[in-house]
Amino acid sequence: MSETFFFAPKGPFYLNDLSDEFSDKNKKLKISDIKTLDRATKKDITFFNSIDYRSHAEKTKAGACLTTKHLQEYLPKECIKILVKNVLFSTAKISKKFYPDADLDYPDKSLVDSKKVSSKFSSVTFGKNIFIGKKVKIGSKTSIGTNSIIEHDVQIGKNCLIGSNVMIKNSIIGDNVVIQDGCKIGVKGFGFVPLRDKNFRFPHIGRVILKDNVELGANCTIDRGSIGDTIIGENTFLDNQVHMAHNVKLGKNCMIAGQVGFAGSSTLGDNVSIGGQAGVSGHLKIGNNVRIGGGSGVVKDIPNNTTVMGYPAVPLKEFLKKEKNNG
Repeated sequence: MSETFFFAPKGPFYLNDLSDEFSDKNKKLKISDIKTLDRATKKDITFFNSIDYRSHAEKTKAGACLTTKHLQEYLPKECIKILVKNVLFSTAKISKKFYPDADLDYPDKSLVDSKKVSSKFSSVTFGKNIFIGKKVKIGSKTSIGTNSIIEHDVQIGKNCLIGSNVMIKNSIIGDNVVIQDGCKIGVKGFGFVPLRDKNFRFPHIGRVILKDNVELGANCTIDRGSIGDTIIGENTFLDNQVHMAHNVKLGKNCMIAGQVGFAGSSTLGDNVSIGGQAGVSGHLKIGNNVRIGGGSGVVKDIPNNTTVMGYPAVPLKEFLKKEKNNG
């Protein structure tokens, strides 16, 4: 079930045809897709822009990789290193070539009123004015509220409760999941390369994966991954109005209070608790059993079993000492 993908790549393309930055010496190599370092095969191109991903770079099986002069040494010998001035911009342009329609959320033309396909979902309870896309799968005893839209190829497990005014696209949803009113799941993330005259949008070809027993409060927004996936682990609960940007990965048994915001590509472990209106910056690693106080701003990695508070977030004892001195 989790191997379903929502965007089909164009191509394959010869490597040197993907960009004018590439050398003619790579003309004979065909590239089938662009993928993350850990998922790429010898038929794929990938990108390596930060030393934080060194462990993935050293093990990548990609045929070619966009990177910089200073990072190329960490890639395997057999991987073709393509040195570029701006890795993210080059990655965005190549993604656009493979996925020309993934940089915006275009309307799903396959949507039909649920009444027309109700025979396919005999054990599903539908409210009024619900629209379903082609190849959608919905498990038994799932209920979907009024004015909701489930776009093409979405998969929803058994015993789920989907509220009213919910939009779900590009998503794989497990069993016993609760999605309350107004949630937007699988939408395009806030990804673009700033240019002088016109910003260049980064295609978002990933998915949202909600594991079993997840609960999302009202009006949460969960962006799909850009090239990887956005994932929420088993039994993790989000309060109202939480925003998760592209590629964020939340572990199991986490509790996230209202109005928390996650920037892209941060990874959080299991049993993490976050108080209301806290913010987590991008590309961070938050360990297991971490507690983050309400209103905190997390700008650095946090090790396992740590409680932090404040902006920037620091260990609780340090925060209390600072507050006492300031008082």
